[in-house]
Amino acid sequence: MPAVALASLPAEAQTTQRLILNGGPFPFAKDGSVFGNFERRLPPRPRGQYREYTVITPGARNRGARRIVCGGLPPARPETCFYTGDHYASFRRIEP
Repeated sequence: MPAVALASLPAEAQTTQRLILNGGPFPFAKDGSVFGNFERRLPPRPRGQYREYTVITPGARNRGARRIVCGGLPPARPETCFYTGDHYASFRRIEP
């Protein structure tokens, strides 16, 4: 899977990553919900180990298409996180 440096992601993604590591607060009620990986684009994990978070899209009237999905427990200490800018069609592993 391709990797991307956190610093090269949009500022909103960097903000979301900081919120994840700090345990919130998150701007949307769905943030932190279980991500099912139904598309199977991420490495297999037991159900409940992936959580998804909204990356705010300026100008969007809804949550937009950008997300960060993190794996590992507890959620505030993820083992790895992935960025998608196209609503789960593709992912890049986030490197610090």
